[in-house]
Amino acid sequence: MTAALVPRERRVLAPGAVHVPDWLALDRQRQLVRACREWASEGPGIRAAVMPNGTRMSVRSVCLGWHWYPYRYSRTRDDQDGSPVAPFPEWLGDLGREAVAAAYGAPERALDYRPDIALINHYGEGAKMGLHRDSDEHAPDPVVSFSIGAACVFRFGNTESRGRPWTDVELLSGDLVVFGGESRLAYHGVPKLLPDRVVPDTGLAGGRLNITLRVSGLR
Repeated sequence: MTAALVPRERRVLAPGAVHVPDWLALDRQRQLVRACREWASEGPGIRAAVMPNGTRMSVRSVCLGWHWYPYRYSRTRDDQDGSPVAPFPEWLGDLGREAVAAAYGAPERALDYRPDIALINHYGEGAKMGLHRDSDEHAPDPVVSFSIGAACVFRFGNTESRGRPWTDVELLSGDLVVFGGESRLAYHGVPKLLPDRVVPDTGLAGGRLNITLRVSGLR
């Protein structure tokens, strides 16, 4: 756990959705930053995906296991050079199982969690993510989300629409969010970064890294 002058409490955002502050120790954050730097430089590298309407996302992304581009998955980087997507490492799956156990307080529930997708998003200055659902997977397993670097406002909404009700949460470096069950298809997004917050020395040059683990359900 990272140290905090005022400890922040674990919080249930909605049924099946849990925020665990300061879950990633600093050495683990640094390990993930090093790994993300390698993944982002491999092959065609990190990119900003283009939406079907032609607009370019403000975050830059790299994928492991399955390559995501709006709104589908492929084993090849079809919106780049068509090369095979980088493999999903087993150690990252182990970290995901630890995260599920920590969020739900039930180690036995985490044993069957077998993520095979990692989406790594880098938020630079001014980047944001509109409210959306992670609905391209074919499995109901939880989404595990790690935050590293700059703080942000994380907006967690409902399963019916992009409108209210929603809950805004401040995510700091090292925070964990897991959402599954009734909240697996809840709308969520990042309306803004919080550049005035103190950022630990994770080795990240700037901005925010968000690493989400998912189970594809794909063959």
